[in-house]
Amino acid sequence: MSFIVAIDGPAGSGKGSVTKLIAEKLNLHCIDTGAMYRCVALDMMNKGIKIDELEKINELLKNIDIVLDEENEKVFLNGQDVSKEIRSVEVTKIVSQVSAIKEVRLKLVEMQRKIAKDKDIIMEGRDITTVVFPNANVKIYLDADVEERARRRQKQNEEKNIKSTYEQVLEDMKKRDENDKNKEFGALKIAEDAIIFDSTGRTAEQSAKKLIKIIKEKKKQEELDKKVYEETKETAIKKIKLKIVKSVLYYVFYKIVYRIKVVNKEKVPKEGAYIICANHINMLDALAVVSSNKRLVRFICKESMFKKKILGWALKLANTIPINREKNDIESMKRTLKALKNGELVGIFPEGTRKGMEKNMKAKNGAAFFSLKTGTKVIPLGIQGSFKPFSKVKLVYGDPIDFSEYYGKEKDKEALEKVTDIIMDNIVMLTNKGK
Repeated sequence: MSFIVAIDGPAGSGKGSVTKLIAEKLNLHCIDTGAMYRCVALDMMNKGIKIDELEKINELLKNIDIVLDEENEKVFLNGQDVSKEIRSVEVTKIVSQVSAIKEVRLKLVEMQRKIAKDKDIIMEGRDITTVVFPNANVKIYLDADVEERARRRQKQNEEKNIKSTYEQVLEDMKKRDENDKNKEFGALKIAEDAIIFDSTGRTAEQSAKKLIKIIKEKKKQEELDKKVYEETKETAIKKIKLKIVKSVLYYVFYKIVYRIKVVNKEKVPKEGAYIICANHINMLDALAVVSSNKRLVRFICKESMFKKKILGWALKLANTIPINREKNDIESMKRTLKALKNGELVGIFPEGTRKGMEKNMKAKNGAAFFSLKTGTKVIPLGIQGSFKPFSKVKLVYGDPIDFSEYYGKEKDKEALEKVTDIIMDNIVMLTNKGK
């Protein structure tokens, strides 16, 4: 699994220099997409191909060979070292127009993704975060004011003995900015989830240092997230551990400390897929349901809970399904559907948060969706009590609810809301039963 850092930004913002420094420090493959577009521009110039000659451009793209030599910081076009030529004023003037050609972008995006396959990379350009790698692990928009960017580019030109004036560079840069932001294909945009970093007044080294810290923190967080979703193997030892933990929790902890009582436990069938839906009072209620059931109840639990060492271990032991509510968690959905398909018990708190009913929060449609999608009956559960030490806690089960008249309508908003309302009505009734 590759780790991808994508950096976008206008010309002269320091992308090239900063990207190289980050790549060296974090041992990432550095891919200069700007150099690739410059190679196409140079090849067109050398062959006398104009911007509107699409047939000739397509023929050029079929045969073009671009090699980025990271180690020696060289760029080869069709076997020739063009590291200096692609940075000329002439190429700079037309590269923005060349990069706006749909066929050129499609070809180079294909090449860029191929280069990056199965590698830890850092790539910079204009649309890396939005088009080339929209799912990059880290997205950065590197910016700086136009005057400073022009000064930087003029300095680079002087170091490379490229004749130009600051005024000329500034004017060209303003025109290029306008063109980059408004072109039809590959326009320069800020991705919604990008980290915006202003390099004005900072050296490349200073910018790189700040960004390296951001990238390291992001990578560390992703490694933690990855561990959350890692499934432990089903072994005999794991089953024995789970049985012991459940027994200790139920008979020593819940029976003594919370005087737990389970009402209508026979409502939970000995086999088959069912969704247990309960009200959510306290973080201890899910463990109460799990420990008091002979069958394993696989609750859906927010992924942040897995990051607590002891609790995370217990959740993994019980095959709890993690979910990240801040995004469309496809992995969580797949695991839930698989569990129901395998005839397991899945536990869901429709409130989505503790004491959701008290807060007058609207119930979530997740339980209804899974019921209608898989044709699974829902077992309502009313949890009574405050979970204060030595108070009494009751788990009151209701009859399984058959929503067969709605099965297959998981995409129907009205059906989902109706089913959710029925589930919640039953839960409310059970929380008041026998009080």
